Amino acid sequence: MLDSNTVIDYIGCLHPEKARQWLNHLIDEEINASVITKIEVLPFNPNKDDNYPILVDFFEAANVYELTSDIVSKTIQIRQKQKIKLPDVVIAATAVVFKLVLVSRNAKDFKNIQDLEVIDPYGL
Repeated sequence: MLDSNTVIDYIGCLHPEKARQWLNHLIDEEINASVITKIEVLPFNPNKDDNYPILVDFFEAANVYELTSDIVSKTIQIRQKQKIKLPDVVIAATAVVFKLVLVSRNAKDFKNIQDLEVIDPYGL
């Protein structure tokens, strides 16, 4: 599952070459993202962003996980134990519920969340 910062950095070609190659392979296999990532990434003014059509296509090709009662329950459970920003905890809960690895450069934001594996593409 791709965190918002991973999508932004990927579309902007900001990752180091090794990380970009790894992400290319991952994305060729399957794109997974939370609806929160879609909400965070798509800009408010598409007419001023050259990457907007690329982002739209990216999310159309992705498995975008909508909020479900299981995700809501897991979000509440995690927030009862840790203070994490709501968008981040929903993304993390989605990854946990669907047993997906979360790809994020902010791995520290997700530390101590039980059953969540996080990979920082910058650390590859």
